[in-house]
Amino acid sequence: MKYKPQIFTERYGSSPYSSVRICGLVLFLLLAAVPVCAQEPNVEVVKASWSKIRIGWERDPFSGPLENFDEMRSRARNERRVAQGGGERAKRDAKADAANLAKQREKSPPKYYFIYKTKIKNNHTSAITQIDWDYVFLERGTENELGRQQFTSDEQIGPGKTKELTVTITSPPTHTVSVTSLKLEERNRFTEKIVLLRVKYADGHVWQQNPKE
Repeated sequence: MKYKPQIFTERYGSSPYSSVRICGLVLFLLLAAVPVCAQEPNVEVVKASWSKIRIGWERDPFSGPLENFDEMRSRARNERRVAQGGGERAKRDAKADAANLAKQREKSPPKYYFIYKTKIKNNHTSAITQIDWDYVFLERGTENELGRQQFTSDEQIGPGKTKELTVTITSPPTHTVSVTSLKLEERNRFTEKIVLLRVKYADGHVWQQNPKE
């Protein structure tokens, strides 16, 4: 009897479904090769903060009336003319400039951006390479969630090291926070917390929060 060598296609068949099963097996093995940690991530949230900034203005946005460089130069010029004895004409020019600036501000509302920060300490033995974190805002007194900002930070944080993560976007913390004005009392309406959802380490391990939490 003549020997016929057995080849791969005989063993698994020549059906197109065979290649699908093989690809599925390879994908399963690749996914299984990424270890997921069930225990706590050994990451400490040291502190968190957020702020609202007005783009294109030179002064502190919380310090009172705002003006850009051109407005400041115009105001200084008019004040100097009045001080040097410009008389009623200088005063009228100063009032006219102030009125024109007020109209320009009404037509062109300023741009505001929101900066979200959190300081993270890595207490793990391996460096962190990526973190998924949410900045959550809760109603003061009821603890109902009012808003949530979701971020992913690709940052290298060595074992025992601390690093500040910063994100700047146009979205406010909640729908109750104005995007066209600055109000200090806005912070009194809610409490804040940082929620870690996923932490990836340099050694290949990944910690992920339980979806039920």
